[in-house]
Amino acid sequence: MILAFNKYQATGNDFILIDDRERRFDVQNSSLIHRLCNRRFGIGGDGLILLRTEPGADFRMIYFNSDGYEGSMCGNGGRCAAAFANILFPEKNKFVFKAFDGLHEATLAARKDDGFIVRLSMSDVLPPEQMGEDVVLNTGSPHYVSFVEDTSNLDINREGRLIRNSEPFLRDGINVNFAEIHNQSITVRTYERGVEEETLSCGTGVTASAIAAFSKGLISQPKVRVFTRGGDLEVDFTSANGAGYSEVFLTGEAMPVFQGVIEV
Repeated sequence: MILAFNKYQATGNDFILIDDRERRFDVQNSSLIHRLCNRRFGIGGDGLILLRTEPGADFRMIYFNSDGYEGSMCGNGGRCAAAFANILFPEKNKFVFKAFDGLHEATLAARKDDGFIVRLSMSDVLPPEQMGEDVVLNTGSPHYVSFVEDTSNLDINREGRLIRNSEPFLRDGINVNFAEIHNQSITVRTYERGVEEETLSCGTGVTASAIAAFSKGLISQPKVRVFTRGGDLEVDFTSANGAGYSEVFLTGEAMPVFQGVIEV
C-alpha cells in the first residue's frame, strides 16, 4: 500500500500526519508505526498522528508515540494537527477536535512562513501533587516536574529515565520535566515516555511546568513564556483558588517540514 503523509514540527517536536478519514490505516500495527517513526529506517518522528472523522467535531486526533503504541494527549501534536487540518479544510482557521482527553479548540492565530502560530485549548488541570520538592500533575498526559538551578548541564536522558522507571511510575510511565526559573519565564527540558529519550519540546510538559511553577509560588503571573531546546512557547491559564486550573492554553508555532509517500 502507498501511504501519503505530511511531516510537521512544533518547536522541534516532530510528527508524521496522515489524513485517515477513510479509516484505512491499521491502528493495531504497532510495528509499522514504530518503523515509520524510526529516523534511520523510516520517515522519522517523535510520533504519528491520524486525523479521522468525528461526529460533533471537525476531526478526531489519534496520537501514537514513536514506540508504536497509542499515547495520551500531545500538546505540540495537537497544534500540528490543527495546522495540517487547514490543508484538508482550507476555508477554516479554527477547529474543534477530539483527542485522548476530550475536546480541544485550536485557533490558527497568525501565519508564520508556511505554517501558523496555533493557540490550543488544553484540559482543565487538577491541583498538583507534591512529591518532596517536586510536583506531579496531569495536563492531558501525566507529568513529573523537578525544579533545578541549571538545565543546561543535566544529563536529561539519564535523570529522566531514572524517574520514569521508578516506583510508582514504572508500570504506566510518566513524562519527566526539568524546569529552571528566570523571573517570570522558565526553561524546560523533557524526557518523554513512549519516545524514551529527551525531545526538543513537549507541549503538555511545558504546560505542566508552567502550572507547577505557579502552584509553588515560583512565578506570580498566570501567563508564562517557556523556553525549550526547539523554540519558545507561551502558556496561560486561570487559577481556581486551590481547586485547580481552567482556561488553559498553549500557544506556539506549528510548521510543515515536508510531504511525501511511502510504501508500507
